[in-house]
Amino acid sequence: MHPNYRPDIPYPETPEILQKRSLLGQNLDDVESVLPEVYNWMYLSRRTDDRLRDLFRQGLVYGTLAGGQGNEGMAAPIGLLLDREKDVVSFSHRNLASHLIWSDNLCDHLCQYMANSGSPTLGREGNVHHGDPLNRSLPIISHLGPILSSVMGGIDSQRRMGRDAIGIGFFGDGASSTGDIHETMNFAAVLKIPMVFVIENNGYAYSTPTDEQYIIDSLGSRATAYGMEYVTLDISDTADIVSQLNVVFQKTRESGMPIVVEVNTLRLQGHAAYDTCHYLTDDIIEGWKSRDANPILRQKLMDAHGEQPIKEAEEIIDAYLEECIKVSLAQPQIEEQDLEGEQFSNSLHGFQWKQAGKELKNLTFAQALNHAHKMILEESEEALVMGQDIATYGGAFKVTDELYELFGRSKVINTPLAESATVGYGIGLAFNGHRPIIEFQFADFATDATTQICLNAGTFYYRCGAAIPMVMRFPCGGGLTFGSFHSQELEAMYTQFPGLKVLYPSSVQDAFDCMLAAYDSDDPVLLFEHKGLYRGLRDDVTISNDYHHVWKPRMVREGNVATIVSYGFMVGLCEKVCDYLADEYEYDFELIDLRALKPVDLDPIRESVRKTGRLIVVHEARRNTGFGAEVVSQICEELFFDMEAPPLRIGSLDAPVPFAAPLERQYMPTKESITQDILNWLDKIS
Repeated sequence: MHPNYRPDIPYPETPEILQKRSLLGQNLDDVESVLPEVYNWMYLSRRTDDRLRDLFRQGLVYGTLAGGQGNEGMAAPIGLLLDREKDVVSFSHRNLASHLIWSDNLCDHLCQYMANSGSPTLGREGNVHHGDPLNRSLPIISHLGPILSSVMGGIDSQRRMGRDAIGIGFFGDGASSTGDIHETMNFAAVLKIPMVFVIENNGYAYSTPTDEQYIIDSLGSRATAYGMEYVTLDISDTADIVSQLNVVFQKTRESGMPIVVEVNTLRLQGHAAYDTCHYLTDDIIEGWKSRDANPILRQKLMDAHGEQPIKEAEEIIDAYLEECIKVSLAQPQIEEQDLEGEQFSNSLHGFQWKQAGKELKNLTFAQALNHAHKMILEESEEALVMGQDIATYGGAFKVTDELYELFGRSKVINTPLAESATVGYGIGLAFNGHRPIIEFQFADFATDATTQICLNAGTFYYRCGAAIPMVMRFPCGGGLTFGSFHSQELEAMYTQFPGLKVLYPSSVQDAFDCMLAAYDSDDPVLLFEHKGLYRGLRDDVTISNDYHHVWKPRMVREGNVATIVSYGFMVGLCEKVCDYLADEYEYDFELIDLRALKPVDLDPIRESVRKTGRLIVVHEARRNTGFGAEVVSQICEELFFDMEAPPLRIGSLDAPVPFAAPLERQYMPTKESITQDILNWLDKIS
């Protein structure tokens, strides 16, 4: 999908009363003068939501239809008060008015809900999840909380580019209970990022009332715990909302500090179209209706200006909406696409490093990575490195040593201990043009950011066409008696999720080149680094612009007895096993280092297995559903009748990583155990 995709459809012309999409530059001291303009958008939003509900019941709109009826008095002012040229947003499923103001044409949204060929996401994103990346509107995910940190990253990226941008992140009373919300609020306060956290408090998270969500009087009051100011507004008073939001936005833009706005809103329809609202009493429903901003503002404008101008505007909007619905319904169905191939942008920045040709002598694996970081930060303006303890301490394994002293806090960022918010922050930076590198202290800790990595970063390009050039570094592996929570091999888990690329080097040169290749990619790349290699290997490194070869397997040694496939730390062990078996038994094994696990190139393995007729896969990850299972499965599917023996899979035990050294040796493959497993296998198949 092209990031600038817009369907070539002759849309109805937007009426003049909806041509203006901003209140900026108008005299907001006289707020009454802008209320007719605000009402036009509130009315369009309400009528569109209602008509979408009608179309849903007719089977013409699909998915989870969550309307914004009752939120217009907040959503329209926010859309009109932001600066569409520079601010960063992610509107929730209750903010159709903001969506309509921010994006290009009403038909874009209608076609998205209808999932037809006019869909701006090519039918890939859900009907209430889409954003508008061309205008810095990030799509949401159903988890809601994680998107806030991406907005925060987008704002910081804009600020780093010299633009006095602010951003808006929305969450409801339900999502306020999630950890991502609190991680991001703390993060924004610590890094002083000008983000407005808007709480849409309608009293219910689906059917769960607020008294089962929290016990404080006001959600906004939580802001004080993070050193932020907060404002509480009521949805029924549109004029007050316009006035106060204008002050909040100006203050945030000038101070550069985050703030919280809690709006006591309401929900005139159920959580979604299928919600019967049986958990609500008639008194609650009638109370909400009495606070509905749309009829309240309509009556106020009629009292001030008479009925005729209001009704004329509504008639124009109704006619425009119906024409847009007619045009949108006429669009053909979506055509089949290359869904697997287009999960990645597969584009490269194309860095040509100035230091190419230089040789670096006798570096450890960790030093090679460190030098790659230094070169990237020195030669790429878009580069940022972030993570816990990476600044003055230099990272848990000293891979980021000296970076802070050389490049300062603006480029080397010590983040709060908040893995999920850190990844979300990186997504927002990458979305807006930066190229962040994130270090996890241990690969195990990345599980706290699984939603951000797998469901947000990994799907971003597929969902909205926006590339996310981001490197996430995973120190992994056992053998150092670090125990269960600092030693796991989790690469197979991440290869399961679409949109993520995975590299796992086994040599000093490959570590250096993998870092450059990962950084050059416009897709999110996970770089697995075995901790046992950090100081267990030394070698010379040649800096070359031919570093993309790491996406292909490496032939380590040739042979004809069997094909051994491995990666990471196990490649070195397999080399020793091959040497031993050649010396003692005159067995010559072919050894191939995968290097890239996703996308994985199995062609060299296929070619080798056709020659040897036998396949062995060795990895440190647990044997049960480890990545070797995928290699064996694909090779056997295609070459079953070319193979002379069943394949052999060697991996760690299906158990947590133990702490004591004798138990750890029992748990994971060693030179001795690999050798014995291969000899036993050869005896069995001979």
